[in-house]
Amino acid sequence: MKHILIFGAGRSSFSLINYLLKECERQNWMLTVADYNYELALAKINGHEHGKAIQVDILQEQQREDLVKKADIVVSMVPARYHGEIAVTCLKLQKNLVTASYLTDEIQRMDGEVKNNGLIFLMECGLDPGIDHMSAMAVIDKIKDSGSILRSFETFTGGLLSPNPDENPWQYKFTWNPRNVVLAGQGVVKFLQEGRYKYVPYNRIFRRTEMVHIPGHGYFEGYANRDSLKYLDLYNLQGIQTLYRGTFRRPGFCRAWNVFVQIGATDDSYEMEGVDNMTHRQFINSFLPYNPHDSIELKIAHYMNLEFNSQEMFKLKWLGVFNDEFVGLKSGTPAQILEHILKKKWTLLEDDLDMIVMWHKFEFFEEEKLKVINSYMVSLGEDMNNTGMAKTVGLPLGIATKLILEGKIKKKGIRIPISKAIYEPILKELNLNGIEVKEEDAREIKMPDRNL
Repeated sequence: MKHILIFGAGRSSFSLINYLLKECERQNWMLTVADYNYELALAKINGHEHGKAIQVDILQEQQREDLVKKADIVVSMVPARYHGEIAVTCLKLQKNLVTASYLTDEIQRMDGEVKNNGLIFLMECGLDPGIDHMSAMAVIDKIKDSGSILRSFETFTGGLLSPNPDENPWQYKFTWNPRNVVLAGQGVVKFLQEGRYKYVPYNRIFRRTEMVHIPGHGYFEGYANRDSLKYLDLYNLQGIQTLYRGTFRRPGFCRAWNVFVQIGATDDSYEMEGVDNMTHRQFINSFLPYNPHDSIELKIAHYMNLEFNSQEMFKLKWLGVFNDEFVGLKSGTPAQILEHILKKKWTLLEDDLDMIVMWHKFEFFEEEKLKVINSYMVSLGEDMNNTGMAKTVGLPLGIATKLILEGKIKKKGIRIPISKAIYEPILKELNLNGIEVKEEDAREIKMPDRNL
């Protein structure tokens, strides 16, 4: 009997665990879900005869080893900072490993040993990274295999709210790590556009956006996502003219969010004073000039050059940032305090449904003609457990785990899912499970203006 071990029973593990329990029942395998919160792991197993829940402290080496020793393959769903310890244990005990998190230099350095032991550590096999890699490479490989020359690749992904009549003017709530949302756009942002290297400073990220239409789902706005240039080598795109990766939000989100960026409310480099007695209103006022006569609302509108009754001001008021409600923290950086305030309005409720949207654009020369292909994926959440995020993160992980156990993925070493032998069978089964990447027919277009 084959044995699968999952470390981590958080919210995004629901679809993964359900998928693997069905496979365990079908193939007479066993699944163990290990989490620090035993009750959480027990709830995910839900009494299934092929499942077992166990409490674990993954920082305790002996506990990790005792569990990994009994497994044929390990799936890590713990926070990214703990993958290194799990990878070391898997290598020591010669067990395969699958995770949705980004490949780190620490794990990449294990590549030779992982190969020599006949193992695969498959990283970045969730949504983004994961399905984005697989769906992009499927089209890139097809274009190259036909003899055409790829000249441009743009891609956006976003975790959003499903369309609903809610009064939420942001049309957004946290569907993933709130801290990452608050800190989004910080760091180096660089990409290629018509053969020129482009750089966007943090204070301009949320003003440099572009609109994208997804058939049947309307318009979305995207902003640049950190370092797009690393994908030149990763996807073997040397010589390409445009390479741009970004994040989707609903139209109007970025201009309103830019207010927080410009006043300094997303800064995570220092702790503020007097937080334990601070209200939302005082938090915002901390970043604005002193004026004994003007209201905070008037000051921020003036500071940001906004109309007092603008959509941006309406969004801020709806969030409650001008309320005299206490923040509710003892201490914190501006970014941590803002995150805490936002959670009060942006935490998903029981009847909220999420939506994952992904879009790729490929421009290529077919002989002398310039053509374009757009592909896109939309995954709607069904309920609080079967969220779009849980499905798109968990299902590719579950499918990859099954394929490795069945010997259908034969690659060895440290891998991400960019080779046809890995992405093809995963995308095929994702499609059977309702996660379909739709590809529009290629159409001829005019050459863009290179004076950019």
